[in-house]
Amino acid sequence: MADFFSNIEFAPFILSFKLAGITTLILFILALPLSWYLSQTKSKAKPILEAITALPLVLPPSVLGFYLLYALSYNSFLGSFFEEYFGIKLVFNFTGLVIASCFYSLPFMVQPLQSGFESINKNMLEASYISGKSKVQTILKVALPNMKPSLMTALIVTFAHTVGEFGVVLMVGGSIPDETKVASVAIYEFVEIMDYKSAHIYSAIMLVISFLVLLSVYIFNQKQKKSFL
Repeated sequence: MADFFSNIEFAPFILSFKLAGITTLILFILALPLSWYLSQTKSKAKPILEAITALPLVLPPSVLGFYLLYALSYNSFLGSFFEEYFGIKLVFNFTGLVIASCFYSLPFMVQPLQSGFESINKNMLEASYISGKSKVQTILKVALPNMKPSLMTALIVTFAHTVGEFGVVLMVGGSIPDETKVASVAIYEFVEIMDYKSAHIYSAIMLVISFLVLLSVYIFNQKQKKSFL
């Protein structure tokens, strides 16, 4: 068993979890007001915003990765601005991976939160406003505590989806050890050099992690449903 683990390089997994954790935190902060707005608005622009938010679900990762690579490169305004004024390169480093992951995983955070907000009894929200609570207080103290299954689904699925990213992170970050070489990229490289034994080991670890993450979501949601019965 010791020999088995000694042959595994854990740096790609640690980097994947670090990327997923930071991305999930950023997306939760950004997606919370967006999801609330989409759940409450009756604007004619709502379908357009929902379509834009859901684009990463249907776009091939190579297409999204290409446009992100161009948008973050030194040739773009954003890329040149960050490099000239902050000395930060947004491609082929961890910062670029975080930005790219936020775009790629956005719908996995927004859609469950939006569904959760839409499922809340409107009378509960109106009672909160009548009692003098602001929108922020209503979201944090009334809405979120009453949509725990949706909240947990958003957080866990976003984390798991980011851990499993491949196409976008490869195009934007490349494969720099301890910087951008995440677990999915490491598996791809093992297959390229026909090291199928290592590819099997890394893939099995990712498979187990993904299964446990999804299992935890379903168990939590089932317990929440039973508690309301």
